[in-house]
Amino acid sequence: MTVTVALAGDTMLGRGVAERLAAAPAPETLVSPGVREALAEADLFVLNLECCVSARGEPWPAPGKPFFFRAPPVTARVLARLGVDCVNLANNHALDYGADALEDTRDLLGEAGIAVVGAGPDAAGARAPALLEARGLRIAVLGATDHPEDFAAAPDCPGVAWADLHHGLPGWLHDAVADAAGQADAVLVTPHWGPNMTSAPPGYVREAATRLHTAGAALVAGHSAHVSHGAGRRTLYDMGDFVDDYAVDPVLRNDLGLLFLVTFDGPAPVRLRAVPLQLGYGHTELASEGGRAWIHHRFSRASADLGTQVALAEDGRLVADWGQPISPSGV
Repeated sequence: MTVTVALAGDTMLGRGVAERLAAAPAPETLVSPGVREALAEADLFVLNLECCVSARGEPWPAPGKPFFFRAPPVTARVLARLGVDCVNLANNHALDYGADALEDTRDLLGEAGIAVVGAGPDAAGARAPALLEARGLRIAVLGATDHPEDFAAAPDCPGVAWADLHHGLPGWLHDAVADAAGQADAVLVTPHWGPNMTSAPPGYVREAATRLHTAGAALVAGHSAHVSHGAGRRTLYDMGDFVDDYAVDPVLRNDLGLLFLVTFDGPAPVRLRAVPLQLGYGHTELASEGGRAWIHHRFSRASADLGTQVALAEDGRLVADWGQPISPSGV
């Protein structure tokens, strides 16, 4: 029996997107019918939620912090109707409006039936996995972020699962992956790592991916750059953005993204399909023919640099075969 997991990168539902959601709280506000049809092919859906969901809180008092993202409480129900099963909150916006807003985010998502990883009332809660199940396959999901350190949860303080990946894989994260592997059939790690607006993963990110697989991760799906990086061996180094209201870089084209559909055959992710997307202001739809061509060119070349061959399917999707056993050098 196979299971398909939909994966989306940075999903920012604050600012202008929040205004749209408050006026029309429905999945159609965020994505087109074509995107929803693609999501309907999946058994599970996991994304990185790059905002808090709350009506409370004050902006985080970090000197020089430029952006604060907060979505209205109704957003949790919209995400549930969109089919989201789990969100990662280990990122640099989960605490944009402080601990109260983070608590609301976790509570509202939980009430909507959406699991949360990567943030919690203390370090143990932030580092804990969520266990998802579909067709008898149990997938443990773990979230972590390498920035910012001042968001880090502590034994008696809420926050995010911060990991100093610049200096290797922290022991706690290695152990968390290994422990999760003992609880589930497969482990998905979804890290928020690396700087914004880069076209390829930095060396320390590639090293961290290798170490995550060695610890027991079946699939690593990262985010942070706001543009998609190439696919390695059972590794999506950066999934780019899914929904936002951001200005568009004319070179990196952060308005052209991908929705990833990963098929598991038992505990192993064996096939990658990527659906080309066009991001507008707070609304995402399937990419046009020109957008698909640009995405295919960039993603296939970036993946080839990482040792993965990507083919163009007749339906315009990008496909990679991950069927062979993974090796430490092929991450």
